[in-house]
Amino acid sequence: MTTLFDPLPMGALHLPNRIVMAPLTRSRSRGGIPGPHTATYYVQRASAGLIISEGVAISPQAQGYANVPGLYTPAQRHAWREVTEAVHAAGGRIVAQLWHVGRISHVALQPGGAAPVAPSALMARTNTYLIDPRGGGDFVPVSAPRALEASEIPGVVDDFARAATAAREAGFDGVEIHGANGYLIDQFLRAGSNHRDDAWGGSIGNRVRFLDAVAAAVVRAIGADRTGVRLSPVTAANDANDTHPQPLFEAAVRALAVHDLAFVHVIEGATGAARDFQQGETPFDYDALRRTWREAGGRGAWILNNGYDGELAAAAVASGRADAVAFGRAFIANPDLVRRLREGAPLNLPDRTTFYGGDERGYTDYPGLA
Repeated sequence: MTTLFDPLPMGALHLPNRIVMAPLTRSRSRGGIPGPHTATYYVQRASAGLIISEGVAISPQAQGYANVPGLYTPAQRHAWREVTEAVHAAGGRIVAQLWHVGRISHVALQPGGAAPVAPSALMARTNTYLIDPRGGGDFVPVSAPRALEASEIPGVVDDFARAATAAREAGFDGVEIHGANGYLIDQFLRAGSNHRDDAWGGSIGNRVRFLDAVAAAVVRAIGADRTGVRLSPVTAANDANDTHPQPLFEAAVRALAVHDLAFVHVIEGATGAARDFQQGETPFDYDALRRTWREAGGRGAWILNNGYDGELAAAAVASGRADAVAFGRAFIANPDLVRRLREGAPLNLPDRTTFYGGDERGYTDYPGLA
């Protein structure tokens, strides 16, 4: 019977265990450059089978939260190389999550104070995080977006490919394309945020087209064996909604299977909240989604996420529902989470007040087991 602590071949990588550190925005990268404690933070968690980095903006336009890192300047690549080299020296593996937030942004974060971009000019009912010039930070409503012109879309696809190349130059072992949680790719997927009447909207096939184009471009840039995708079929995060998620996301994984990706990372339920949250008239069938991926030729690892503890994760891997399980907040407070799960040790509780912004407090100062 497969366990959480068994190795897992995953594309070009070989994971020593099936416990994945999920991407976690921490807003500690002033000027888009990883901060002085970033390497320490990730090295402390290098015992994970795989680290997926916090979301990394693929371009200045892609940024949606204050003090998140990027991968579009030489200074950013240099800073990330220091992080990846430290993780590798500690025996870890790390991929960069490539992120374009789309409409989940604010004019204060956009080049020249421009409006954020989106598939359609529909404002999301959600907030983003800004730094107060007087110190500290706060969540504020996002700004109204403008719709991308069809002629602009190939340029955004190219931004993903350039960022993937930059990630490899910075020493990352691969990338995860962020197609979840109501950000740009997810906005194209969902009927609630995509009201386009051209080749990028309308039918499910048209709405999947942007995800498919990004995956194809990234695979051409760095190879399928170093590329993964994150999806969140029913989350309501960032005003994401679609009344027919099952056929939509089955079409999405069929398209992705063609690219022979290293992994697909699926968030079950509402991101960071209820695992049984649903959209649409019938409960979402995650097992059917996995079968669709396999039947379409998808060979990569199937990673599940959201609200897992050690017992649930062990059962998912043992049953074959997942090849690996990603943990988020548990990794914030427990740098030695793998050891704690192996030994059945109690977990530290995370301090939510230090999730975003700040210094090493609540970032690199959580204690490990003696």
